[in-house]
Amino acid sequence: MTAYIVRRLLATIPVMVVVAMFVFLLLNLTPGDPAAVIAGDDASPAEIEGVRRKLGLDRPLWEQFVIYAWNLARGDLGTSIFSNLPVLTLVKQRLEPSVVLAISTLTVAILLAVPMGVLAAWKQRSWIDRTVMGISVLGFAMPVFMIGYLLIYVFSIELRWLPVQGYRPLAQGFEQTLRSIALPSIALGMVYMALIARITRASMLDVLNEDYIRTARAKGVATAGVLLRHALKNAAVPIVTVIGIGLTLLISGVVITETVFNIPGLGRLTVDAVLKRDYPIIQGLIILFAGVKVLINLMIDISYTFLDPRIRY
Repeated sequence: MTAYIVRRLLATIPVMVVVAMFVFLLLNLTPGDPAAVIAGDDASPAEIEGVRRKLGLDRPLWEQFVIYAWNLARGDLGTSIFSNLPVLTLVKQRLEPSVVLAISTLTVAILLAVPMGVLAAWKQRSWIDRTVMGISVLGFAMPVFMIGYLLIYVFSIELRWLPVQGYRPLAQGFEQTLRSIALPSIALGMVYMALIARITRASMLDVLNEDYIRTARAKGVATAGVLLRHALKNAAVPIVTVIGIGLTLLISGVVITETVFNIPGLGRLTVDAVLKRDYPIIQGLIILFAGVKVLINLMIDISYTFLDPRIRY
């Protein structure tokens, strides 16, 4: 196992190199003059030249890439053009809301989706199964922003139970944080709940037709024991896989959700950077998101050996 983990970690190096090259070329090979775009339409030639020097665009392309790669190797993601703050500092300032939103979304999705999928498989072709699958289709069909606006209208405007938007840090109290994060977590969790519920149902149906399940039922094992201890445990590998995939897709969903609910997280930082054409922030966030996805995929692969003893690397 240790050798496999080391090999996988080493394999991430060329992946991140390719990502770094793509991110570097994103600025340098974009049509037009990036310095003129960043400086604005009313900028003078001197101001444009100042932006070009600040970004290092006046250097040869190979030299720019060497400097960029060396800074990345030292953990330097660059400096924001407009705020003049290190990108890593801006990421740290916006990290808590995004992490809290991701954890709460996954918690909501898993706690609801897995029981729904197990129940749908157990009651196959019944009204329960059709209801669960209908909710799943609805969750796939409705965009995140539409779900968010519906939740705001019902629970914030009509019922006045929860705040419309904003985020309360954990330092102000867990209850306040929970209230501010409840609606965005449910809105974003609906999409992943639908995905996890469908995969859970499909995996459970495959396992419930196995001989050892019929043997357990013949021995008089209770239905809950058959579903949880025997069926769900053996169907866990594809479920964990789709949860991991959902976690990587969560990054793109966070951008929309944080914009709708005005949460000052990494998603909102991404949107602001794109609107301002702050290329260093965009480059740094792409590198960061790519690294997170690589680590999540590694964790998923490692978890297989704990879920299924038959799997060996």
